[in-house]
Amino acid sequence: MRRKDSAALGAALIALPAACAFLGQTVYASEEPIVLRVCNWEEYIDLGEWDEDEVIELDNGAAILGERPLYEDFEDWYQETYGREVHVEYSCFGTNEDLYNQLNMGDTYDLVCPSEYMIMKLMAEDRLVPYSDSFYDAQDANNFYINNVSPYIRETLDENEINGESWSKYAAGYMWGITGVLYNPELVTEEEASTWKIFGNPKFNRQVTLKDNVRDSYFTALGILKADLLTDQAFTGAADYHDRLDAEMNDVRKETIDEAQALLTDLRNNVYSLETDSGKADMITGKIVANYQWSGDAVYAMDQADEDDFELRFAVPKESTNLWFDGWVMLASGIDGDADRQHAAEAFVNYLSRTDNAVRNMYYIGYTSSIAGNENDDTIYEYINWCYGAEDDEENTVSYPLGYFFSGDNSDEEYVLTTDADYEGRQLYSQYPPQEVMDRTAIMRYFDTDANKAINQMWINIRCFDINDIPVAVRVVILAAVLVLIGGGYRRSRKI
Repeated sequence: MRRKDSAALGAALIALPAACAFLGQTVYASEEPIVLRVCNWEEYIDLGEWDEDEVIELDNGAAILGERPLYEDFEDWYQETYGREVHVEYSCFGTNEDLYNQLNMGDTYDLVCPSEYMIMKLMAEDRLVPYSDSFYDAQDANNFYINNVSPYIRETLDENEINGESWSKYAAGYMWGITGVLYNPELVTEEEASTWKIFGNPKFNRQVTLKDNVRDSYFTALGILKADLLTDQAFTGAADYHDRLDAEMNDVRKETIDEAQALLTDLRNNVYSLETDSGKADMITGKIVANYQWSGDAVYAMDQADEDDFELRFAVPKESTNLWFDGWVMLASGIDGDADRQHAAEAFVNYLSRTDNAVRNMYYIGYTSSIAGNENDDTIYEYINWCYGAEDDEENTVSYPLGYFFSGDNSDEEYVLTTDADYEGRQLYSQYPPQEVMDRTAIMRYFDTDANKAINQMWINIRCFDINDIPVAVRVVILAAVLVLIGGGYRRSRKI
């Protein structure tokens, strides 16, 4: 081959990726099917099989129906869009800690969806792959995430950092919400439910439940311990209120942890149980009258109760509430430098961020998507109107601003929903809390190694018992008895 021809071929090969990108195609390192390993929370994606009468017909003309699992629909979409076969190996985890343990035991995934504090932990441990620059290219029509994510969620991810890097570099928002108190309004007043102190209220002895989760219970304890400060007008009206609130609700000083342990130990004597998922059923059946609840599960419980003509409501404590979110992150151990696999992972996030697919997920699982749409696609807003908008002939209505989520401006008249006047404490209020509620939210941070060890020990002491509470004399007797038993066993083994 002549040098001139070789140089021309080289130039053509260099130009090929740019040309293919221009044509909307993707150049791959190989033509073998891509295997994408995805791990998500249980029951946290639309699995399809909707009945035909469940089709969601919106005023903007969209007709949405889930027939197959979304991850199977993604495989077809990816083939049609990028001309490459992809197979999704979809699996689930039960808690953030379960996922973390799976990773430490050697399980390999490319894309996982942990909660905010676990994302922070994985970032701090340098276990994640950053999203590519092309993922955030708003000019690419297939980049549904960057074009549809809520300004509120995007700002939250942009402004929060770990080791000087913003969360948005490594995480794409999936679902979000707050925490509060699900309660029976026939037996509990709104005022009684609107404070974390309800869990220590003797009026409801053995009729309330807390989460069997150290972070949620610790947040509750901080809300009670700091109630006077958190509701003081000098505190709430301070120019740096949000920074101070964030610091107070992430207080891990030893004296604070000790106070929280004493308080939570007392609360255990007042609550019916510590639970993970049974609280919804216990509320619906009337076994308890109030429980700590995540907003999405509160919506589910209220929906189920409504079907039985039994009303439940959701209150947000006046002290503060926890803003949480789950997000998609790519694991370095899974992606392992494979550009094709990373492209498929980013495309999976984009596909779930298409507004019709976000609606499918919200309808199926009951939680609130981080996706808002944009000025050219109002499917999400129309879905909210479909769920909660007032009927044309309804008289007892109110205006409900949602601009903070959809455009970043809560006074935006394009996003003011007309809804039933009885909205407060109901499903809309839980899924899209009003601005005044969002103003008192705090994100519970990732705790460093020392703080995490101290808080976990606190939780062990609460869940089991604290040996320091046993008098020294009793401990000596127990130790002596153990030594006698061991000695006896040793002598018997010697005789044998």
